[in-house]
Amino acid sequence: MKVIVFGSNGLVGSSISRVLETSNKVDELVKSNRLELDLFKNDDVQQFVKDQKPNVIINAAAKVGGIHANNTKRTEFILENLKINMNILESCLQMPDIKIINLGSSCIYPLNAKNPISESEFMNGKLEPTNSPYAMAKLSAIEIGRSMSKQFGHQILNLMPTNLYGPNDYFSDLDSHVIPALIHRMQKTIEKGKKEFKVWGSGSPLREFLYVDDLSNFINFIIDKEIKDDLINVGSGQEISIKDLAMLIKELMNFKGDIIFDSSKPDGNPRKLLDSSLLSKLGWNEFTDLKSGLESTIHWYKSNPKSNRIKIN
Repeated sequence: MKVIVFGSNGLVGSSISRVLETSNKVDELVKSNRLELDLFKNDDVQQFVKDQKPNVIINAAAKVGGIHANNTKRTEFILENLKINMNILESCLQMPDIKIINLGSSCIYPLNAKNPISESEFMNGKLEPTNSPYAMAKLSAIEIGRSMSKQFGHQILNLMPTNLYGPNDYFSDLDSHVIPALIHRMQKTIEKGKKEFKVWGSGSPLREFLYVDDLSNFINFIIDKEIKDDLINVGSGQEISIKDLAMLIKELMNFKGDIIFDSSKPDGNPRKLLDSSLLSKLGWNEFTDLKSGLESTIHWYKSNPKSNRIKIN
């Protein structure tokens, strides 16, 4: 089996690549990143896929970020992600035998979806407004894939992971997701000897987190299986408030100061827990506990001081 991983430099793509490099299911792994292939150039992407002739394509390429980045760079998030997804999917139009595993996001689900959120909530209400452009790009990729499947017979599997974290994430003050942002900002606070650490929002929202290698191991598990469902939630079932998350990171990073919650900043969705029951039906139930995953992530971050990296993988 020959597999292409698009976005192989990012949090998800680098993890998938690490796992598949040691997989006995994969004979040849092709890792593609933006330094080698410009995913905004349709002709280049089509020629690349045509030349490589893969059996499986894993689309882990995306422009990603946290609430602040999504809300202030709305145009970039929808346009760039639309271009990436459209070019990758279009490159496979004439090759229906290629299996496509597309990495989506739990942000595609409506703001007021009933928790735990099942796949049946897809396009069933209004999106959470702060990241709706990113969500629309992901929704478009799913609809394009479904159209290709119905019209040309492609096998396309859309995985909707919950909030991912782990080694090789993007760590930034403003543009990161919650876990890398908290780790990065808390480390800076410690280094500056400050006694207070501010967390955006009230701390009350509940979030589910998934260690990135758990997603990659699941992909390896299903990469050679025929699955009738084209939309699958991938969540850990581990739910925690932002307040408790901040306190846990404080403990693991040995920060001795006080944590202050800034309620003037947006909370986003008050709760988001995925119904991942399809995973157990497929025979998968292996997850890293949050504390262990955070310990590994913090260790990687401290061992890689230049980890502020690109945001397009």
